[in-house]
Amino acid sequence: MSLSKKMGAEFFGTFWLVLGGCGSAVLAAGFPELGIGFAGVALAFGLTVLTMVYAVGHISGGHFNPAVSFGLWSAGKFETKELLPYIVAQVIGGILGAGVLYLIATGKAGFEVGSFASNGYGELSPGKYNLTAVIITEVVMTFMFLFIILGATDKRAVDGFAGIAIGLGLTLIHLVSIPVSNTSVNPARSTAAALFADTAALDQLWVFWVAPIIGAILAGVVWKFFKTEE
Repeated sequence: MSLSKKMGAEFFGTFWLVLGGCGSAVLAAGFPELGIGFAGVALAFGLTVLTMVYAVGHISGGHFNPAVSFGLWSAGKFETKELLPYIVAQVIGGILGAGVLYLIATGKAGFEVGSFASNGYGELSPGKYNLTAVIITEVVMTFMFLFIILGATDKRAVDGFAGIAIGLGLTLIHLVSIPVSNTSVNPARSTAAALFADTAALDQLWVFWVAPIIGAILAGVVWKFFKTEE
């Protein structure tokens, strides 16, 4: 498969992740009568990944996340030469997804942008968790996300079910960590939301690049231990 097609798949996958996941938070979570709450937002993020893994995963591998690309690279499952192109496509796709969401959301009179589903610590954390708690959460949750991905996509795993495991894994991660950091585990998603947020989210964005990438790379290194046990 050509690199341009892979980048296109990553673009659309990340576009859908941000539009669907952040969209559920921005457009639906604020309406109690709809009843989605944190659980609904968590499920929405999981569903975006699950659907796109099956839609375009066979084209690009279905990363939709710079941390996933770094994790697969550290595990020896992704080529260095494709790392930067994938990240560029993911970030641009995420930003466009957030842009479409912004156009939809601001079409309602009286809409206030606020955090725009962005990530943060301290006053920008949904539960007011401090920087240390947020860093630990993002490192550990991204580590587990990559561990799930690496295991579910291993050639020894049951064929055809990787998307389900990955989507449910991301749902569970959101259920645990939305109160802490509003759940990133994805630098592209964090960048996209922060660009449109009416808060200091951009000032805190570095955390949501550094912590997820560290967690992802650690997962790749650890997974190599299991890979050598074949």
